[in-house]
Amino acid sequence: MANHKSAKKRARQTIKRTLNNKVKHSKTKTALKAIRAAISGKEKTKAQELLPSVQALLSKLAHTGFIKPNKAARTTSRLSTQVHSL
Repeated sequence: MANHKSAKKRARQTIKRTLNNKVKHSKTKTALKAIRAAISGKEKTKAQELLPSVQALLSKLAHTGFIKPNKAARTTSRLSTQVHSL
């Protein structure tokens, strides 16, 4: 267990960050699952409605350092290509 003041603070920060990361992972997975379900179900209008929100989410995650910028760009590009090909 942490004995120093700085180590105790580090432990508190780790707990907060872990919870925040779980929320972000969950939101990301849910959003990607929803748009991929719309794409696989050939629901063009639903996919087109979801695309801007998913792009914004990925952009925000990349900007804050949660995911790498290239991954966000790659995922966004692939999703938009799939939506426009419907």
